[in-house]
Amino acid sequence: MLYNCIAPLIYYIKNYYTVAPLNTMAEIRRKLVIVGDGACGKTCLLIVFSKGTFPEVYVPTVFENYVADVEVDNKHVELALWDTAGQEDYDRLRPLSYPDSHVILICFAVDSPDSLDNVQEKWISEVLHFCQGLPIILVGCKKDLRDDRKTIDELAKTSQRPVSQDQGEEVRKKIGAYKYLECSARTNEGVREVFEAATRAALLKAVKGKGGRKPGKGCLIL
Repeated sequence: MLYNCIAPLIYYIKNYYTVAPLNTMAEIRRKLVIVGDGACGKTCLLIVFSKGTFPEVYVPTVFENYVADVEVDNKHVELALWDTAGQEDYDRLRPLSYPDSHVILICFAVDSPDSLDNVQEKWISEVLHFCQGLPIILVGCKKDLRDDRKTIDELAKTSQRPVSQDQGEEVRKKIGAYKYLECSARTNEGVREVFEAATRAALLKAVKGKGGRKPGKGCLIL
């Protein structure tokens, strides 16, 4: 029982100190944290972007980290990608991932309207509490399932439908996110665009931080 309680924290500490940069020559380093409901597609999105492979087996995440090189606007950026667990069991540990972040991705699954509801009911309040002032990008994952007949039929049983692009954009406006993007880790559609947009947002944050509060220092732990 005790091990089950402290294992996530041990895992977090291990990852915090073992993430190694892919390119030590990178002049710019930024940190991205991704949050959202469990099984909404966060980990697949990160793995496809950083490793180029789609994981066929679902394994719940507990604070995994990745590093990727991103080039935008003639700038080479080393982007630290911090995955988080969306399950309620980790609500008290997840904030350990937030300090020194530069940009936040809040994800939901297109095939799960409930996960979009939770963006407004849970995730935006958590992010604003711990990372006030950081740019936020809302990401609709599993875009390929929007027109999937099996998904449509399954949702119809509870009088639901896949989330539309307009619905995602509406929520973006409500939460004040920097941008709304959709992607499919399975087909790779829109994946790179998500991280290029996130990198640009992180760099904008750094520029705005000059002369005032240091960029990336907007996150806190209580």
